[in-house]
Amino acid sequence: MDVTVRPAQDADRDAVRRALSVAWGGTIVVGHGVRYDATTLPALIAERDGELVGVLTYVIEDDAMEVVTIDSTVPQSGAGTALLAAAGRTARAAGVGRLWLVTTNDNLDALRFYQRRGLRLIGLAPDAVASARLLKPTIPEVGAYGIPIRDELTLEMRF
Repeated sequence: MDVTVRPAQDADRDAVRRALSVAWGGTIVVGHGVRYDATTLPALIAERDGELVGVLTYVIEDDAMEVVTIDSTVPQSGAGTALLAAAGRTARAAGVGRLWLVTTNDNLDALRFYQRRGLRLIGLAPDAVASARLLKPTIPEVGAYGIPIRDELTLEMRF
């Protein structure tokens, strides 16, 4: 069956918390100098056959929607693609002209994923992760592919 996406409801709170904890080592996420408790943010849920296969959390401010977290619990399931498409629809419905997110320099798979779905690299914050570790000390020193985690990269899609 296909992946369906819907806004998270109160009844989804525990499932969202579990998914975030697995993906992020807890519910606290740091990006661009801001510390978020992702469980307090609006969320989109991806499901297949009634089973949670992905979560996206976001913030809408000014004329932009920031994707704070996006995680697929089942790799290659289509959940990430469905969540990002739903986030774009949510952003446009809210009347904002920009969807954006931050990732780190080691996250090569995510960089490929985002760019293939229309997001463009617009910013580099060298050594920003050192500051992020002050807000969340559990951020690892080394990430995917053995790459030291140092920099934040900003990607966006404009409508």
